[in-house]
Amino acid sequence: MSTRHILVAVAWPYASGSRHLGHLAGAYLPADIFARYHRIRGNAVLMVSGSDVHGTPITVRADAEGVAPQVIVDRYHAEIVAAWEAVGISWDLYTTTGTENHHRVTQEMFLALLEKGLLEKRTTDQLYDPEAKRFLPDRYVEGTCPHCGYENARGDQCDNCGRTLDPTDLISPRSTISGATPEYRSTEHYFLLLSKQAAALKEWLESKTTWRRHVRNWALGMIEEGLPDRAITRDIEWGVEVPVDDLGPGKRIYVWFDAVIGYLSAAKEWASSTNDPDAWEEWWTDPEAESYYFVGKDNIPFHTVIWPAMLLGHGDLNLPTNVPANQYVTFGSEKASASRGVGRSIGWYAERLEPDAIRYALGSVLPEQNDTDLSDSELIRRVNEELVATWGNLVNRVLNLTHRNFDGKTPPTPRSTPDDEALLSAVDGAFDDVASFIESVELRAGLRRIMETAAAVNVYLNAEEPWKMVKDDPERAGSILSTALSAIAGISVLLEPYLPFTSPLVREMLAVSEDGLVWARPGLTASTPLGEIHPLFEKLMGDELD
Repeated sequence: MSTRHILVAVAWPYASGSRHLGHLAGAYLPADIFARYHRIRGNAVLMVSGSDVHGTPITVRADAEGVAPQVIVDRYHAEIVAAWEAVGISWDLYTTTGTENHHRVTQEMFLALLEKGLLEKRTTDQLYDPEAKRFLPDRYVEGTCPHCGYENARGDQCDNCGRTLDPTDLISPRSTISGATPEYRSTEHYFLLLSKQAAALKEWLESKTTWRRHVRNWALGMIEEGLPDRAITRDIEWGVEVPVDDLGPGKRIYVWFDAVIGYLSAAKEWASSTNDPDAWEEWWTDPEAESYYFVGKDNIPFHTVIWPAMLLGHGDLNLPTNVPANQYVTFGSEKASASRGVGRSIGWYAERLEPDAIRYALGSVLPEQNDTDLSDSELIRRVNEELVATWGNLVNRVLNLTHRNFDGKTPPTPRSTPDDEALLSAVDGAFDDVASFIESVELRAGLRRIMETAAAVNVYLNAEEPWKMVKDDPERAGSILSTALSAIAGISVLLEPYLPFTSPLVREMLAVSEDGLVWARPGLTASTPLGEIHPLFEKLMGDELD
């Protein structure tokens, strides 16, 4: 089979606040599991993202603190990068939208769409704060959602129903700067003519029959309602410069337009660091290449309708293969929100828990089809009762039993039984099952299948009781333990995408080489000295998160 080129494009977080577990479970952990799996399979993975430095949440926070937006960007970009490192997110490139490269690529996209007749200059009424004496971009306006009646909807989106909005859509709008009621004033901007792309988008979306139902239905629903043309410039001083000069001063390309272009600009930035600056084309222009966009459900409109409309308009770039958007992780039934301070930061948890414990607890509850409510007590329970009890204790007891009774070496397998062979066959079969789940981005089910396999090894050991046989029939005990060790080696590979910190440690204890790791159960050699044995995880006492 030829090498597949897999683009793993992950949502760009605003560099305006701490990222929380909801963000990690919504987009970043799933993307990392998916990317790590494909790397093991030998596929050419390019996993990119970066901090969005142009979002209005940044300027809102900067205004509130009385500092320049760059101060906010520098603070939170560094914190976000540290969070990804703490939990092992394996980027090929994590950058920002503040680079010269990103500005250039954004302007190139603007000019390409302008040339294709998909951008149009219009005079429109926008909300203006008469007290602050400035126009109000989306996050500077709050009001009542016209669709669901939520009274604290923002000017870009309603957090309650998820609809994308324009500030002028809000009922009873109010300025977040002064609290004043905004007034309408005329201003000139460029609009993306989404209405021209509706038919092509609908045809493309209808072909995506394997997408998650909530993602596909949401996108098609937007088209059925009628796609409004959307302004892509704003009266702001913070953002990518407009590459034409007919709008006058004080205008910038708006964040929702330039942020999605980040996937393309990041790929080009990555390629520029290699010996082949055109290498990005293998993921973007080869029709056989695949692209997967990992986002939360609030980003579905931008990645299933608006970004594809831009790509269709450009004409020479690949459309998304899949947009496996997750639902929300809630905390006490309230959606995690950086702006509202709901949900502790990733860094806070990383200071208190082992990284694979965090990854396991979230991986076991990924909100792939429905919102998932998570509490600290449930996180601790999953770590202790599942990760430690099923997997950690299995590895520890088998390795220690082997070490004590077989001179610290892997025992021979002079005679295997049908039960031994059945267990190893089950482990080998799990590779196909888990691969199928991950390929279809059913990562939660993949992890569950792995843990079922680990549980099967425990059942096997409890039936065979090698700890009793070491005295009466040491040869048979050696066969049992050798079988269990081989099963553990296989499970460590299955877990590698999910638990990248501890899975290599298992193979190190088993004296399995990491060279040429493949998606299959590694072979063990009899009479090979085992590595130093130590527990994989610490059982949580329950007060770590108080």
